[in-house]
Amino acid sequence: MKLKIKEIADLTGVTVRTLHYYDEIGLLKPGVVTQAGYRLYNEENLELLQQILFFRELDFPLNEIKEIVTSPFFDKTKALQKHRELLLKKRERLNNLINLTEKTLKGESKMSFKEFDMTEIEESMKEYAEEVKERWGSTQAYAQSQKRTASYTKDQWAQIDAEVKEIFRTFAGLSSQGLSPDSSQAQAAVKRWQDCISNHFYTCSDEMLASLGMMYTGDERFRKNLDEFGDGTARFMSESIEIYCASR
Repeated sequence: MKLKIKEIADLTGVTVRTLHYYDEIGLLKPGVVTQAGYRLYNEENLELLQQILFFRELDFPLNEIKEIVTSPFFDKTKALQKHRELLLKKRERLNNLINLTEKTLKGESKMSFKEFDMTEIEESMKEYAEEVKERWGSTQAYAQSQKRTASYTKDQWAQIDAEVKEIFRTFAGLSSQGLSPDSSQAQAAVKRWQDCISNHFYTCSDEMLASLGMMYTGDERFRKNLDEFGDGTARFMSESIEIYCASR
């Protein structure tokens, strides 16, 4: 499926001007730009646009959305679950307001203002924003990552993605072979992973690497993504990183 920018605008309600701007800032680039200069969008682009619109609905600024959705560990399913949770809270508030207007029109309701209360929604959105920023944004590492990745082309991203997945498959293979996390092969894989992060995203110190290693098993999103390469990959990788950092 390849749609022109006008078709995307008609389908989604997002203006052509907005789509051009998303392209300019590196938030949503088309899958293909033809020699004639036509922007063509594929299904993957549409999925990303949907995520962007969900975050916009929850009032996330564009620079933070970019940090979130371009993270190599961004969990789309987890994000959708949280979007649903917050949107249900919004719907409940709107339903309460609708009921209040109907009762007021019928003269059945006393003066009430609790239905206008945004406290619960605002607190939930604040908690979600803090969680996201803690994972992906507002840190020196991700500021560096955002600056470095801003100029990456589609081909460069494809090469990086292939490199990252090949490293994860290496860890999965070592784990399935029954090798120990302190084996020379596992330790070499850790060094390669650290270098990959430093080369393409941000300077990955041993301290930063150790923190990432703990998150691979401590955070369900990381564990699920890594274990897609093979059961136990997340734990094997985490233990290998722990040994690597402790020996430095």
